[in-house]
Amino acid sequence: MKRGSTIFLQIVIVLIGMGTLAMMLWFPHIEGRNVNATVFEVYFKDPFLAYVYVASLAYFTALYQACKVLVLARHNRVFSQEAVNAMRSIKYCAVAIVGFVALALVFIMLNDSDDRAGGVFMGVVITLGSIVIATAAAMFERILQNAVDLKSESDLTV
Repeated sequence: MKRGSTIFLQIVIVLIGMGTLAMMLWFPHIEGRNVNATVFEVYFKDPFLAYVYVASLAYFTALYQACKVLVLARHNRVFSQEAVNAMRSIKYCAVAIVGFVALALVFIMLNDSDDRAGGVFMGVVITLGSIVIATAAAMFERILQNAVDLKSESDLTV
């Protein structure tokens, strides 16, 4: 793969990660019930917010693994066991996100709130996106694993 395109994709992934992190830190301060709250009240009295931050670790891990795959592609090592492991990690992270969102939806549904529909809709959208990413990562993992197996077989016969 060309060096410029992989660097561009890495920059896009980093910007997505930075934008996500900025929104995660900024949004709790402007959210309806936290407008007049102190920083301590925003971050330490809301168990759901702590849960979201823990769940976001899977998202950021997947972004890191995607950057790792792009580095391998830039160095023409995309058909290596490292790339297969990175794709497997992305798949597991996407499945973990689905699990975290499912638990968050249970939390939202059990909580007394006037606006459950918005949270449920966002959860469904995130779940569908994560399922698509997990499926694509599984497919790429299988393709890369087959290529690695073929490469190792040809190295043994030569």
